[in-house]
This record gives sequence, C-alpha cells and structure tokens, in this order.
Amino acid sequence: MAEAAYGHRFIDPVHREEITAIFLKYYHECQTKTASVKCLINSISRFVLLVSCQTVKPIPFQKICNNMVGVLKRLKPVLDDIMDYNVPLHENLCIVCEELDIRVNEARDFIEKWGPKMSKIYSVLQSGTLLIKIQNTSLDICHMIVKSLLSPPSASVLANLQHYIEELQCLKKETAMVFIEKELENRNIEPCNENLKEIIELLNLTSNQELLNETIAVEKERLNAGEHKVKGNMEEINQVVNLVRNLRDYVVKTEYFAVESDVSFPPYFRCPLSLELMLDPVIVASGQTYERQSIQKWLDHGLNVCPKTRQRLTHTNLIPNYTVKAMISTWSDENNTNCLSNSEHNTGNVFEEQKGDNSFGSHVEIEKWELQSPYIHSRSESFSSSISSSDCLLAVSKDVSRMSDKHQNVKVSSVDPGGMENGGNNNSNTTNSYLGVDSHLVSNSGFSELTTSSHVNKLIKDLRSQSIEAQTSAAEELRLLTKHNTENRIIVGQCGAITHLLSLLYSDAKVTQEHAVTALLNLSINEDNKALIMEAGAIEPLIHVLKAGNDGAKENSAATLFSLSVMENGKAKIGRSGAVKALVELLASGTIRGKKDAATALYNLSIFHDNKARIVQAGAVQFLVRLTDPADGMVDKAVALLSNLSTISEGRLEIAREGGIPSLVEIVESGSQRGKENAASILLQLCLHSSRFCTLVLQEGAVPPLVALSQSGTPRAKEKAQQLLSHFRNQREGAKTKGKS
Repeated sequence: MAEAAYGHRFIDPVHREEITAIFLKYYHECQTKTASVKCLINSISRFVLLVSCQTVKPIPFQKICNNMVGVLKRLKPVLDDIMDYNVPLHENLCIVCEELDIRVNEARDFIEKWGPKMSKIYSVLQSGTLLIKIQNTSLDICHMIVKSLLSPPSASVLANLQHYIEELQCLKKETAMVFIEKELENRNIEPCNENLKEIIELLNLTSNQELLNETIAVEKERLNAGEHKVKGNMEEINQVVNLVRNLRDYVVKTEYFAVESDVSFPPYFRCPLSLELMLDPVIVASGQTYERQSIQKWLDHGLNVCPKTRQRLTHTNLIPNYTVKAMISTWSDENNTNCLSNSEHNTGNVFEEQKGDNSFGSHVEIEKWELQSPYIHSRSESFSSSISSSDCLLAVSKDVSRMSDKHQNVKVSSVDPGGMENGGNNNSNTTNSYLGVDSHLVSNSGFSELTTSSHVNKLIKDLRSQSIEAQTSAAEELRLLTKHNTENRIIVGQCGAITHLLSLLYSDAKVTQEHAVTALLNLSINEDNKALIMEAGAIEPLIHVLKAGNDGAKENSAATLFSLSVMENGKAKIGRSGAVKALVELLASGTIRGKKDAATALYNLSIFHDNKARIVQAGAVQFLVRLTDPADGMVDKAVALLSNLSTISEGRLEIAREGGIPSLVEIVESGSQRGKENAASILLQLCLHSSRFCTLVLQEGAVPPLVALSQSGTPRAKEKAQQLLSHFRNQREGAKTKGKS
C-alpha cells in the first residue's frame, strides 16, 4: 500500500529522467511563449509613450505614426487578456510575437532618429511600410490566438479580438503614400501630372524653397545609403530621387508656383536647383550655373555632385557667371520689370545687396508646422518612457470615463517657456499640467484600486525590514499603488511612507532604489506630498540617486526634482544644494530620457535668477549646445534653457565660446516655431551686449532667416527678429557715421 501511495519514488531512474526532461522542455516552451508576449507588451507600451512625447511632424508622417499607435493600442488589451486568463498559446505564437517586437522597435528607432530635415517622401514611404508590416503581423497574431481559443475562458476575449481583426482589415494606407507608390510604380515614359500634383499638396511641398529642401534631403539619403552600401535602400532612394526630379519638372512646366510672383520670366533664367530667378548666378566645377544661395546650401550639406548632371565635383569653388547675370539684367530692363530689385528686397531689406557676397546666402525657411512647447512635460511614472523590466507595464484604458476629473489631471504651477520674455523674466506663473496623468495612459490593473491605511502601514513595516526582498516588494507595490490613483497618493503620504522610501534611496540594491524613487515621483504629483517630501530632506538622497542609480532611477530622480522645483521655495532650495551639478552630469551622459528629464528640471530651476549662474558654472552650456543637433531630438528643450541662461553675462559668454551661434542661426532658419522664437531671443541677447557677438551672428548669415521670421513667426518671434534687424541696421549706420568723421 505504501508502494501504491508513493509509487513515483519507485519509477525506473531512466524513465524518471525522460519524464523530467519532457516536463522541463514543456515548461521551457511555456516560459518562452509567455516571455515573448511580455516583451512585446513592453515594446508596445514604450512605443505608445514615445509617439505621445514626440513633437508634431508633417501631417502624412504624423498620421502614419498615429495609425501605428492605434493598431498597437488595440492589440495590447488583447495580449493583456491572454496573459491574465492564462490562455493556452499556439506553438508558433512566440515566433510571430518576436517578429512584431522587431517591427515595433524598428518603428521606434525610425521615429527617434527622424528629424525635420529628412526627406518627406522617403519618411512617408519608410513609415508607411513599417505600418503595413505591423498591421500584417498583428493580424497573424490575432489568427493564432483565435486558434488557441477553442475553449475560451472569457467570451469577451474572443469578442474583442474579432472586433480588432475587423478594424485591422479596414485600415487603409495613408493617401500620400498611395500617390507616391503609384508614381514609383509608373512605368510610362511620362509621369502622371495628377499624381505629382497630389504629392506636392499632400506633403506641403508648395514652394520653391520647400522643394529645394526636399531635393537636398533626398540626396543626403542617397549619400548615406551609398556609404552603408545597402542595395535595397539605394534602389528605393534612387526611385525617390527620380520622383523629386519629376516634381521639379512638373513645377517648371506648369508654372505651379507662379502665384508667388507677379513676374513671369523665362525658364532658362531659373536656378536648376531652387527653380527661382538667379540673382547671383555662379558656375560650379561641372560647368553648370546655379543661384549662389541654393548651390552653397547644397554644398554645405556635404553633397559633392552636380545636382543636374550627377557628375562628381572636383572642387567647390563658385565662379560668378557675369554673362548670365547681364542677360537677366538686360531682359529685366527690356521688359520693364523690377524682379531683381524686388528679389533683393525680399532677401535682404536690412542691408543693400552686397554683390558676390554670400555671407547671408545659406539660410532659408524650411519648416512651416508649429511644434509643441518643449516643456509641457507631463511626467509621472505613467508618462515615463523608462519602464523598469519589473514594472507591470502600462495598459491602455478602455473606459477612462470612470475616473473623476481630479484623477485625470493634477495641476501644478509653473512657467510656460514659450510665453516668457527673454526666456525667463516673467514672474507670473501660468498653470500647466506638467505632471498630470495622461488620460490615454490610464492603467486598469488591480493596482488602480483604492488602498487602505492598514495595508499601507503593513507595506511601511516591510520597508523597514532587514530583508532586501521584503523592502523591494513593498517599494514596488507602493510604486504601483501610486501610479495612477490620486486617492492612493494621499493615503500613502498621510501614512508616513515618504521617510522610509527616502531611506531606500541609499540602498545598494538598484532595483529597490529605482522602485523607491519612482514611488516618490508618483507621490510628488500631490501638492501636500510635495511639501512632505521636501520637509523630509529629499534633496540629498535624490542627488545620491542621480550619481549612483541605474538609468531608470536617475531619470525618475531628475523628474522628481523637477516636480519639487515648482514649489515656491523649491527652486531656491534645490539650487543651493548640489543638485544642479548632478543634473548637468545627467544632461551630459544620461540616456535620451535622462537628458530630457535633466533639461526639464534645470529649465524650471533656471527661472529662479540665482540658479542661472550655478547652471552655467556647472558646465551645462557646452552640453546644451551639443543638444541643438536635431538628431538628438532635444532642440526645443535645449534652446529654451539656453534662452534663460542668455540673460546673464556668463551664459552669453559660454554660448559664444562653445560655438553655439551657428546652431542658433540654423534653428532660426529651420527649427520649430517655439525653437525659432527662443533662438532669436538668445541671438538678440548676444548682439545687444557685444558687438563682437553681433559680428559673429552676421557672419553666420542670420539676416535672411530673421527677415523670414519677422514676417511669419509667432508674435514674440516677430518682435525679437525685428529688434535684431533694427539693431543690425543701427550698428551699420553707426559705423558709417564713425567712418565719415
């Protein structure tokens, strides 16, 4: 009988090993499938957060990004249900989940690397192709899940899934991509004018300058593809180059942009590159003639082939073509037109045109769409793109209406950087939901439920435990309880958890430290908790995390300091501590998310005048100047902070010393509306306080983009541009007067 009851002990050892091996194999397969789904859920959450944090893009590209988000946001609850109900998974599901995970991360990388100077056509093609791949792979996953639901644990899972499949099947390509593909597939000798017209209008290539920018951007794509020797990419880019050439030919033949000028001039007087009347024609090494400004811009982007003949240029010297210039002048006189004088006035009404001088020649207005303010920085853990691997990832809410208004948006006082005079001299605070919970990212997990004081007290007891495991578990649960629920933040704060969480910021266990600092970030959204955190001496522990924590902990420590800095005395107290230096170190060497959080915190601190010198002395300017490179995706944040620092002499000196002037002029030319505004403000500060800086700004060709900004910028940008142009004129007149005397 004993042998019957405990028969497994008497199984033949060989058979026992076989059974064990089979069990372990089955267990490993289950774990692999589950891990693949979890990894995909993680990637989807990060992608949704990335797109929600990104600034505005050209409309077709933005639509495609939004469609990607739509596809993935609807898939995620399905995957969550599969994990929650432990649905048996199809054997190939992990492979397809891994494939979609790769696609999502490809899309994430593409969006992170995207910049406003990239080709609009190629961006639409690449992002549209990624969307189709994501859509098709999502459908494959859904079909496999349907096969797994032979006996569904919940009818709602299958119902949601079938509805989602129908939506996926109805998703259509973005209109711009349809016309681009039609034209690329067009094998006829003559391109279709209707397609070309639609592409021009849908991608907003509705001026000579914008078409020039697209021409340069596509050529740079071809140059990059050639350097990396990617055959498939090169073939597609060559097709796009031909498409852009067809667009340019269409514009010339139909005089599509004729409305820009009242004067109709012969096509052979047009620059082959900019399609505009040549005012200063020059000859390049290939023997072709171009307008100096446009070919100089082409060369400045590192392009060393002739735009028309594709011949490699043996040198970059530009030789004036006096013959063509005389022909244009003669034609203008014979036809009683003043096109030359009008054009000169439009590009340089502050100074008389300097013949042969291209010092103002390389700057034209590129971007027309307005970007969001760089520091509308909705940042709690629920809005963080730095999600811990142990975190129970964000889920997209299906029913936000259950939450009260106060749960959806917690207001804090701060200053809108775009609305401040000189970047930071406006003392009146405006209310922005810097740390409000984003209604699109509300979790419906169990941790959204209201907790109790007794449960929080039990967790506080575990925080005081000698067991690292108990501390970590308690800190993690407090992090999750305070992630989305306003009432929970109040209860946790009132129970006295803050002091014990702060003590864990010195923990050697990095995961424990990260859970603790993120819980404090979530708690700091509540105004009363802000005061409690400051009174508990949070600054020094937070600085310790900035120096010694892992990437996620550093990011959330910086975000917490930002949250605390909105208090009336917070900016001064944090500024007097060592936080500024630690934040600058994160700005220099942190992750992209860390750099953004550091810049946000430093920006808010810089509103307090005494902190400006501290930030400059800590060496922030050199890193901010580097971050004005569009490739880093932080131009607006960097320039907003530099605008504040430019109001003190130390800041102005460092901006010039670190070579910031060329970047600032470039931003005035091609940045976002807010970026242009702050860049113009900085240049004004530099020029008003130093004639040497004024000369450097002029040498960078600032006049044409400033003229454009004075006519089409935001009200504040127009004002700054006009003040700068007036200052240049006064300087010039003063120099003339001095010379005569």
